[in-house]
Amino acid sequence: MANLTLYELEGCPYCEKVKNKLSALELEYDSEMVPRSHGERTEVEEISGQTGVPVLVDPEHDVDGMPESDDIVAYLEETYGSGAA
Repeated sequence: MANLTLYELEGCPYCEKVKNKLSALELEYDSEMVPRSHGERTEVEEISGQTGVPVLVDPEHDVDGMPESDDIVAYLEETYGSGAA
């Protein structure tokens, strides 16, 4: 099974988009809530180089910190959905 971690913020519509894709693909993941203040998001910044969320980590596929909801959704579909080999 996937060993995914999603860095997210409660109420974030971009995070919801990714969570909906994770749910549709029936993927289990760990959720890491980040602080509301960008200045306090040091952990997500260390992982992805920026403070925005969502950020996905997928060590099985060498994804260390993928930002941008559209990119994450496309990656999940390609890697775990109908695009998967």
